[in-house]
Amino acid sequence: MREKDIEEYLRKEVKKAGGKAYKFESPGNDGVPDRIVIFPGNKIFFVELKAPGKKPRPLQLKQMRDLRSLSCEVLVIDSKHLVDEFIARNCGQYY
Repeated sequence: MREKDIEEYLRKEVKKAGGKAYKFESPGNDGVPDRIVIFPGNKIFFVELKAPGKKPRPLQLKQMRDLRSLSCEVLVIDSKHLVDEFIARNCGQYY
């Protein structure tokens, strides 16, 4: 499975759960997470998507540390199963 497939699945499932999954690009700030996911109730997450078994690059890890130091929630998701768990945990829905 490709990262692109997992990203598309995340986008669709977040929408079904009533949230938004915005593509995150920040010119001049390489390595930022792929998506900003927002659920009702002010639940906001930065999500880095990877192909199964792939790990974030050092620059991505730095960006994640920086966001976490600002008390942001940052996740790495590398499977459709983890997408389902993420949504269930944050929307009270179980698939």
